[in-house]
Amino acid sequence: MDKGTNGKTILVLGGTSDIGRATARHFAARGWRIQLAGRDPEALQRDADDIASRSRVAVTVHAFDVLDSTAMAPFIDGLPLLPDIVVCVVGLHGNQARAQSDLDHATAILRSNFEGPALILGLFAEHFARRGSGMIVGVTSVAGDRGRASNYVYGSAKAGFSAYLSGLRNRLAKQDIHVITVKPGFVRTRMTDGMKLPGPLTAAPEEVASAIWRAADRKSDQIYVRRIWAVIMLGIRAIPEAIFKRLSI
Repeated sequence: MDKGTNGKTILVLGGTSDIGRATARHFAARGWRIQLAGRDPEALQRDADDIASRSRVAVTVHAFDVLDSTAMAPFIDGLPLLPDIVVCVVGLHGNQARAQSDLDHATAILRSNFEGPALILGLFAEHFARRGSGMIVGVTSVAGDRGRASNYVYGSAKAGFSAYLSGLRNRLAKQDIHVITVKPGFVRTRMTDGMKLPGPLTAAPEEVASAIWRAADRKSDQIYVRRIWAVIMLGIRAIPEAIFKRLSI
């Protein structure tokens, strides 16, 4: 893909997130039309106006709640046109300690990171299959590579989402529809504000957006935004369970 890709459209689910906003700006700067979707229409409109003024591309905003499955089909039907790429950056990190006893909080984490994203992308897969083209990008997490005591509710939801994307990719492999799994690792966003993040392992939202662009261009299957994470998680997955369960990670 190059800067002259005018006429193509990307939908960003979770458009007010730091990664979502950066992704929209990255594609808009290369001539793509933008559809921003999220729960806060006013914030979406502010971002849309900013992107449109910077890039001179068409930007539309659309109300979307990943927890409302009954509204998903009408949401897709209400889009001005079916996008060429849909990117889902929806997520909720939540609080592990709270989720261990607060079932409502645990449910919100599980549904925001797995159930909701899987359901909406499954519907887009059906639309893309009927059209015969399309690309799906799901942003998951390295936290899903192995369950850890510090964030296993969030991590298990991301693991489920990663498995879903893998299965969807396998199912659609013979059609002109590609599914990409993106694993960012630590990212400096509002969600991680206040957390002590290791600099060498931490990406900026713009770095994630650039990685998504490259992955879409190359039609990658799965990427770690920083390659070092592939090595780290390979090591973590290799630790025997008898040893792993005694570690505080």
